[in-house]
Parts: sequence; C-alpha cells; structure tokens
Amino acid sequence: MDMDDPESVVSPGGVGFDINCGVRLLRTNLLEGDVAPVKEQLTQMLFDHIPVGVGSKGMIPMTERELEEALEMGMDWSLREGYAWIEDKEHVEEFGRMVQADSSKVSDRAKKRGLPQLGTLGAGNHYAEIQVVDEIFDHHTASKMGITQIGQVCVMIHCGSRGLGHQVATDSLVAMEKAMARDNIAVNDRQLACARINSEDGQNYLAGMAAAANFAWVNRSAMTYLCRQAFAKTFGKSPRELDMHLIYDVSHNIAKIEEHVGSNFALFLAPPFPHLSPPQIDCKRGKKAPSSPPERFNSRLWAASPFNSRRLSVHRPAGSHWGDHGHLQLRANRHGKGHD
Repeated sequence: MDMDDPESVVSPGGVGFDINCGVRLLRTNLLEGDVAPVKEQLTQMLFDHIPVGVGSKGMIPMTERELEEALEMGMDWSLREGYAWIEDKEHVEEFGRMVQADSSKVSDRAKKRGLPQLGTLGAGNHYAEIQVVDEIFDHHTASKMGITQIGQVCVMIHCGSRGLGHQVATDSLVAMEKAMARDNIAVNDRQLACARINSEDGQNYLAGMAAAANFAWVNRSAMTYLCRQAFAKTFGKSPRELDMHLIYDVSHNIAKIEEHVGSNFALFLAPPFPHLSPPQIDCKRGKKAPSSPPERFNSRLWAASPFNSRRLSVHRPAGSHWGDHGHLQLRANRHGKGHD
C-alpha cells in the first residue's frame, strides 16, 4: 500500500491475528551423537521450562509496569532484564524493537491476557524443536552463521504475541467496522475490516500492532533464555560454552513502513506472501525453486537458509506430552487450535 495514497487502507486481518508470529533459530556446538543419550531428559527439561497449550502461563514473573515497558522497548527490555544477549539483537528484524509502538493503544483486556504469558508457546501451530543439520548447500554462508558440519544440533522456536496480539487485532476490528461505515468502505469478509492508513483508526492500529510485535520479540527472547537454561542444566555447561547463539529471528504477521522508489509503502507480511523476490534454491529440498514460494513457507527464511535440517526423533513413552509423531519437540497444538 502506498502511504501517500489517501485511499490506502490497513487491515488487522490482512496483517494477521497472531501479531509478529515468527521463527527464530539457535545454533549449538553439539552433535546428534551428543544429544542422543540424553534426548528424553532434554525433552522433559524443555517441557519443564517452556509451558505449552491453551491458557499456559509462563515461569517468568512480570508486573503491569514491566509489561508496559516491554511493549514500548521490545528486546531492549529483554536485554535490560538479562533475558537476551546483546548480540541477539543483531540477528532480529528491526533489532527486536518497533519504535513507533504505543502501549496506550493496547487495551486493558489485551494486557491482562498477555501479562501471565511471557515465555510460553501457546497453541495453534507453534513449537520449540530440536533439529539436526542434514545437508549444507552453501558452506561459506553457513559457516558465517556458525553452521559448520552435518549432524550439528540447532533449536527452532516458532511463536508470536500470544493472547495480547490476538486481542489487539480483535479490538481493532471493532473500531474499523465503524470506520468502514463512516468512510463507505466495503469488504467481502468481516475479518478483513479496514481503515484508511492515515486515519486516526489506522494509526492507532499500527501503534498497537507495533507494541504487540515488541511483546512477541520479548516472548521469543524469554523462550530463548529458558531454552538456553534447559540445555545448560542438561549438559552441565553454560549457554555460551554450548555456543547457543541466535542465527536469525524472522517475523511474519506484521506491517512495516518501508521506502521504495522514493515513496513510503506499508508492507503486510503474512505467509505465504513473499517479501523478497523468489530465491533460486529451495533450502528444504536443495532443488531449483518454483516461480513462487510453496504454501506456508516464509519467503525470507526460504531464501536465506544455506542448509537443510530435520527434526531429531525420540521414542515417546506412554502418557507423555511429546510431539504426536515422536519427534524431539514441544508441539503447541495438542489441545486444538487457537493462540491462548
């Protein structure tokens, strides 16, 4: 959308309800053979540290004042509180903070939903997954990311802004339905309710969305901290000794303002819509890429990864809460759909 066009609109449904749902990847200096003897113990340790499921509550306490600060500061709050490494920010979009965030544009109900959820996966398609590098396509690029050999163990975390972001989107839909009636805007689906970008309703949404995006980065940083602690306790080494550095954190379900060809454009980034031109190599298969990214791929992740990884399998004892296919992962959809 051209920000200079008075007819341009912003839609919370177009951006996505789980604001700044995203994926981050951590590396380790461990190999599959190091993890295999303790994979059941490590899986349980991850479950003990990172709550999953609808209505899950986090292990990291947060006051109302701290929540307000996190909504404004994003990963700067995580860094200040000791839940992130200073170099983590260099590998996160926007350095983990959207400066236009305004916590006053986030409703009390949204804040109440998010307050107990710091450091939790939630539900839906979210997960924390231990992966093993299966193949390296571009050794030079992979080595720059700290991926140097087949069998190297990584951790991938997929989560967003939890109930807080969902409520921000829901609240905005109500306001935008009124805006559409006022401005004679018609859409085919209520969930695509929208408002002029430069209207008060549009600007209020973008400020609240940015605050929710900051919360998502704080949430993924908290889970990274908890994941590092789980590995440290399992292997008896510090996270830095295990080389648990962040490789990337890539967002979707987010709107950004960027300048292109001398004009400002609002970009709505929600899978499977591409942000960059289609890459030439499919990092998941090592084949030539089709003309557009496959469904459910984030195009930027797809273009950037010079290696392929797979989930590390583990046998599942009866009655456990491990992944439905016996993989060494925390799946968040065990209780059904949703983000609470």
